[in-house]
Amino acid sequence: MSVEPRSPRPTDSLFFALFPDAATAERIESFTQKLCADHHVAGKPLATQRLHVSLHHLGNFRGLPPEAVAIAEQAATVVAMPSFELAFDHVISFKSKNADNKPLVLGIRDKPPALKALYETLGAALRQSEFGRNIKSGLTPHLTLLYGNHQITQDIEPITWTVREFVLVHSLLGRTRYIVLGRWPLCD
Repeated sequence: MSVEPRSPRPTDSLFFALFPDAATAERIESFTQKLCADHHVAGKPLATQRLHVSLHHLGNFRGLPPEAVAIAEQAATVVAMPSFELAFDHVISFKSKNADNKPLVLGIRDKPPALKALYETLGAALRQSEFGRNIKSGLTPHLTLLYGNHQITQDIEPITWTVREFVLVHSLLGRTRYIVLGRWPLCD
């Protein structure tokens, strides 16, 4: 059984992520609209249902192989930890090869130890699976707001939320649609 990404032209992606609750997603949407107006940023903000913090990208595929989903779901079962707070404290434009398509993101200067523990625990389980060589070490926690032509670096009043679960996401590439395949609660 192989979970190696298939080519050419992948149609599907699989990744683990954290999604803000609905109230936080709405706050982020309002914040993004104000930021765009204040800085004259052109670009369409991501839809609230697509706002997320990526944990581990498992690969792009031509069609989503069921065995990849099963392996990812099995790895997720090893995580047992409490919920924790995330506080985004700045906005930054990431560099991009395409100057007109730079990600504008919310960032976290000091990674919460619980976020690092979640990332590392899940990563260790994935490294023991057939995803092993696809799993990167090192997390730069961020939440993408939009893509466009801008250059912003700015501290902000923190935007916080309590992370109560992580999810496995099937992304339909090029169709701006996410399907949550599984949820794993972080229990207090």
